[in-house]
Amino acid sequence: MNTIATPIDTAADAKPVLLMAVTPDQVSGAIKAAGCAVTLIEQDGVVRLHSASHGVGYQVLWGNAIAPDAYLDFTLSCPLRVQGGSVPEAVLGDWHRGKRFARVAQHGEFLVLEMDVVVSGGVGPDYLTVAMQLWTQMMGQFFLHLRNFQPAAAETPAETEAVAAQDAAATQADAEAGVAAATA
Repeated sequence: MNTIATPIDTAADAKPVLLMAVTPDQVSGAIKAAGCAVTLIEQDGVVRLHSASHGVGYQVLWGNAIAPDAYLDFTLSCPLRVQGGSVPEAVLGDWHRGKRFARVAQHGEFLVLEMDVVVSGGVGPDYLTVAMQLWTQMMGQFFLHLRNFQPAAAETPAETEAVAAQDAAATQADAEAGVAAATA
């Protein structure tokens, strides 16, 4: 399977081309189309892509190769060095509860934002550009998430008891009001 694109008939006149795998040049073009500069570096016979968004660098990590310089998938990866220790667990948990396209993991002193892009089975030519635009949005949202993160204030036992007492009193008052309305 050495072909990168295969025409698929959807109408008699139109024959859209689906990308069955991607090359570094195609991914580089999509990164540029999404508004980012990109640097291609050949290392050990493999082309590496490096770019940046929001002033922070990221890289393309190739996945499953089907031919030299042709891949079924890749991961966009943005490693960030954590200064002064580790990040609170809630930072990652809050991110994962609210976002579905990009994940975050902590590896030692690095916090890594990653997003997988899969083309296996065929994708339209615009898919790569849209994936890159989504990635840059996820990066921006993650940086805002880090900047604006506020850990939830833990309640003291006295506050918890006071809230529980208020809830019990409100429930009792509602029940008494319901009995009074039913007997009236």
